[in-house]
Amino acid sequence: MAGDSQGVLYVVGTPLGNLEDLSDRARQTLARVDLVAAEDTRRTRGLLSSIGLSRPLIAYHEHNESHQTQRLIAELERGKLIALVSDAGTPLISDPGLRLVSGCLAAGIRVECVPGPSALVAALSICGIAAERFTFEGFLPRRTAARREHLEALRREPRTMVFYEAVHRVKPMVTDLIAVFGPDRQAALARELTKLHESLDVATLAEIGARLGESIPLKGEFVLVVAGAPEASGSSDEVEAQRIFQLLHTELPATTAAKLTAKITGISRNDVYRLTRMEKD
Repeated sequence: MAGDSQGVLYVVGTPLGNLEDLSDRARQTLARVDLVAAEDTRRTRGLLSSIGLSRPLIAYHEHNESHQTQRLIAELERGKLIALVSDAGTPLISDPGLRLVSGCLAAGIRVECVPGPSALVAALSICGIAAERFTFEGFLPRRTAARREHLEALRREPRTMVFYEAVHRVKPMVTDLIAVFGPDRQAALARELTKLHESLDVATLAEIGARLGESIPLKGEFVLVVAGAPEASGSSDEVEAQRIFQLLHTELPATTAAKLTAKITGISRNDVYRLTRMEKD
């Protein structure tokens, strides 16, 4: 396998769930490498076993990247062929591997891509939301305050946005999206892509939020695609008044939210009512 020349790092895409999505090239690569660097060796061992392979494995994850990167680069410099895989999908896409790939490139070690599935691309391809231009945001911050601050920075983003989220945080994440982006923003929630219980819900953020835990089970892995912000109409002051009202109205009655919005922005309360097209409550 390994020769006298410098080795090669193969970045290998693996199935999200359906084993039939593993390419022939990926199988051949995994069969000939000297070592497989895996995010979770147990999962990768199961994958290899399912295709009749047994290869030496080394754990490579966020908690040991620094140490293992140096070890793997040393092996590559000795001529070893190494495959880098994540638990599912394409490595480095919200998964470990950046230090290793960057380290190899800096050391002049060849890095080769063996393309495969990606939950990001899979969700975009079936959601029916514009994908000509998009931004991938990965996992949002875990804490509510930090998450909302991050979303505020994206509130006027015109491109489609793609997020990953864990099952125990998907509901509060959607709640925060509604608070910042508004309830009517179009979105699509993909769950368990390529797996037996795959589902896709295309609706407004408010509708998706209402379905979570009901018709959308809180099980599995989630990808949320959110449409970009519509082109702003009216002056910047009016747009800001609408934003402030929406934020206040998530916690306060409409009349109180309108009164506070008028004080904050200097716009009359009647104009706030006109801009938000709301009814007094």
